[in-house]
Order: sequence, then C-alpha cells, then structure tokens
Amino acid sequence: MTVYTKDEKKGIMIWVPRRARTKQTYPGMLDNTVGGGIATGEPPFESLVREAMEEASLPEDIVRRDAKSCGCITYTYVRDERAGGETGLLQPECEYVYDLRLDPSVIPKPCDSEVEDFRLWSVDEVKEAMSNGEFKPNCALVLIDFFIRHGFLTPENEKDYLEILARIHRRHEFPTV
Repeated sequence: MTVYTKDEKKGIMIWVPRRARTKQTYPGMLDNTVGGGIATGEPPFESLVREAMEEASLPEDIVRRDAKSCGCITYTYVRDERAGGETGLLQPECEYVYDLRLDPSVIPKPCDSEVEDFRLWSVDEVKEAMSNGEFKPNCALVLIDFFIRHGFLTPENEKDYLEILARIHRRHEFPTV
C-alpha cells in the first residue's frame, strides 16, 4: 500500500520506510509504506489491515475506512543476492495494490523490527531514490503503478509508457489464486 498526503504547496507527499538493516532480504533498502505476505486463506485486504498495524502503526479503523483497492501488478523478477537464497531464479509475482490518503496529522511509525523509520517525500524525491536503485525492486514497481494512476507518468512524458504498462501487467501462465 502506498500511503500519501496532499500538501497545498508541494502536492502529493509519499510515506517511505527504510527496511531494517538486519532484515534477511533487501536490508536497508527503501520499501512501500505497507507490504507483506498474504497467509494461506487470508483475504488480501485483511492482510493489508494486519500489516498496516504491524509495520506502520496505522489504526485499523482508518485503514478499513480509507484504503482503496487499485488492482494488482503482475511481473516476473530474476532473483539476485539481495533477495536471499538462490540467485538467478525466475520469480513470478502478483501484488495487490492499495492506496491510502492520510490526513497530515496521522504519521506512520515503526511498530516492529522490520522498519527503521518513515520519511515523507515528494514525488520528485521518490523518483530520484528510485533512479538511484534505493528501492526494493518490487516496491519500485508498485510506485510506478501509483505514478501512472495519479498522472505523474504519462505517454506524454515517458517514451516507454506502453512497455512499462505491459511489463507490470504480465499474464502468468499458471493459477494466481
């Protein structure tokens, strides 16, 4: 889930966490505001509510009331050493995507040992960190989807727009449910 606020002067501001440097996978990298695995049989939204409290101390009532489902992204990733375990393997993924616009008075805070801190960044700051490779790869894809849906990435300002859309919405040749 991408959690954001709107500032009258700066526009959309995104809450960006830094993963704990002690995490086994992608230590110290930037992440989506809230994310995590879905337990077997758990509906995606219930996983989101649980993870929002665990990772960002976001109240359940706010998440249930204001989080918006925005579809999903599907892609295939080639695992590298940052992922832990074997490298060079193809890893197909399907990620449910949610947005949550927060009132500026609500501030995400680490609740477990998975997140070091949260920073409130402008879209340009997020883009710069993405271009520097600071985000966990799948998290960068969720943010690209956010930028497309909110009009920051368009056919007019990105020559590879259609290819980007196709690559984050791949059809997997196996069941995803």
